[in-house]
Amino acid sequence: MRISVSSDMDEPVARLLVEELRGRGHEVLAHGALRPGADPRWAVCSERAAREVADGTADQAVVCCWTGTGASIAANKVPGVRAALCADAYTADGARRWNDANVLALSLRLTSAPLLREILDAWFAGEPGEDAEDRDNVTHVERLDRGRAAP
Repeated sequence: MRISVSSDMDEPVARLLVEELRGRGHEVLAHGALRPGADPRWAVCSERAAREVADGTADQAVVCCWTGTGASIAANKVPGVRAALCADAYTADGARRWNDANVLALSLRLTSAPLLREILDAWFAGEPGEDAEDRDNVTHVERLDRGRAAP
């Protein structure tokens, strides 16, 4: 799988994220502080990673900043992206299953190496569920992206 990854800071957990993804056999497209010369601002690098998901250049993305909040906000401004800020494996699993999330947002401050591995395990094991209500909610979010959601 091709995964777009961004971080606004060159932190050990961000480097471990890239290493872990490559070790799992994924191709990594790096942005921000993970790519020399790239713009490391969280809004810019998160948008770039998210756009690669939206345009099909990447299958999924992982965006990081100190809290993960800014990275998730910026990614979610890209139509077609459903970014989820996940601080644990249960949330990552639910984001994939219930929300069909295609971008994982992580906190550089709170994510330890063992926790990162647990979150990635859950994220990649999770698949969008078939529950009608969940699918209907995802469809509604897709309409929001197109500016066509009913009030």
